[in-house]
Amino acid sequence: MIGTIINTITVLIGGTLGLLFGSKLQEKTRKTVLAVIGLFTLLQGTRMFMETNNALVVLCALLFGAILGEWMNIEEGLENFGDFLKEKFTKSLSGQDTSRFAEGFLTASILFCVGPMTILGSIQDGLTGDYSLLAIKSVLDGFSALAFASTMGVGVLFSVLVILGFQGGISLLAAQIQSLVTPVLMNEMSAAGGVILVAIAISSLLNIKKIRSGNLLPALFFAPIFAALFQYFGVL
Repeated sequence: MIGTIINTITVLIGGTLGLLFGSKLQEKTRKTVLAVIGLFTLLQGTRMFMETNNALVVLCALLFGAILGEWMNIEEGLENFGDFLKEKFTKSLSGQDTSRFAEGFLTASILFCVGPMTILGSIQDGLTGDYSLLAIKSVLDGFSALAFASTMGVGVLFSVLVILGFQGGISLLAAQIQSLVTPVLMNEMSAAGGVILVAIAISSLLNIKKIRSGNLLPALFFAPIFAALFQYFGVL
């Protein structure tokens, strides 16, 4: 839950600064900051992968995870879900005085909570207590909140309620199965998560190449399974 609390605080700070000084933030500054976050995320993901005890476990998990993720079309499902919420909510408030508030609240909530980094970071926070991924996401969300609040107003600040409920809920749920996942299995899950984090950096933050990183999320489920199999046969 610590990561979620940090995320909440950074969004509040970023949103408040956006309301006060957001119009003075230059576009080139925003892009440079985003690039720095992207590079840091890339290196963080690489570091996580390097801690694997057997790279084949991670490879198998990612391959099977990618196949299942593409079949389930998770990436598009997340995007469509976000678009559906935004369209439905803004239509219902069309023409009302609260529409600008609602647009800021909903847009920020979707951006901060619907994405692979949110799920990956919350699971890691709940399972291991390592909130480093959510800390990275917090910096990114803080600068995003600054930009959104400068144009959409105070509704952006209230997105912290969704962050607390959604991210916190995933972390608490993950914590419930902690006793079922041994440190060895958890290590391989983290390594697979590192590769997904690299994909997020390359695709969403650095815009080098489009990768459907959301479709790789099932690898987090397959990683402990393959780790257990490899461990059973004495190759881990």
